[in-house]
Amino acid sequence: MDLLEAIRKRRSVREYTGEPVDDAVLRELIEAAVQAPSAINQQPWTFVVIKDADRLAQISRKAKSHLLKASLSEPAHSFREMLNDPDFDIFYHAPALVVIAAADPTDWAVEDCALAAENLMLAAYAMDLGTCWIGFAQNWLATPEGKAELGIPATYAPIAPIVVGHPRRPPPPVPRKNPDILWIDAQTHCA
Repeated sequence: MDLLEAIRKRRSVREYTGEPVDDAVLRELIEAAVQAPSAINQQPWTFVVIKDADRLAQISRKAKSHLLKASLSEPAHSFREMLNDPDFDIFYHAPALVVIAAADPTDWAVEDCALAAENLMLAAYAMDLGTCWIGFAQNWLATPEGKAELGIPATYAPIAPIVVGHPRRPPPPVPRKNPDILWIDAQTHCA
């Protein structure tokens, strides 16, 4: 698959079939993730893979409860009804969750892990898999209880919880805004 095609067509998937994702495929996605650039080549990431549906459902419930107890910002306030729905699964019943965590608290660990996440998501799309970065999970996973649930040390920082699975249907295209570009060249003069 052409890289630019993958960049233009990859979308967040929120409907998955029940088909599991093979461990070898998940390993291949992680191998793609670690090809991402990282500041000073520190490669601060570690990967936690959860494929247990009961565990994922438990994490979903705990993350929803945590979000509802936290003071939601005004834009997130609209999610309150969804988060209160006991049938709403923040992981959309995907068969796998890959959490990219910063193992080393470097100055650019968040950016490095986000670059690895993008590589993983693009590689998944190229393999006809769907992904979605689950922002609803981030705050709870960063708590001591969340880290313990993942079995990671207290000093690690979970950055990117990404679900992976077989899409039930392709998500519709999403319009993109035209980029706002400020060109600075030899002819540009700043006051």
